[in-house]
Amino acid sequence: MDSQTIINLGISCACAAAGWWLRVLWEAQQRLQRDLSELEKELPHSYVLKSDYKEDLQEVKDMLQKIFDKLENKADK
Repeated sequence: MDSQTIINLGISCACAAAGWWLRVLWEAQQRLQRDLSELEKELPHSYVLKSDYKEDLQEVKDMLQKIFDKLENKADK
């Protein structure tokens, strides 16, 4: 084999390895995008939004305030 053939084979092998590596990276990136998309769909069903939590907590605080007011009125009697 002459040196040009060896160089061509080396470059071909390097390009093949680089192509394989890029394909692996591309598939991993596609998988990550798919997983992120699924996560975005599932999150609202699994967790409470901050605004909803604040509204519910305010309702509880209002109820507790009413109870405390009633207790204070009873203690005064």
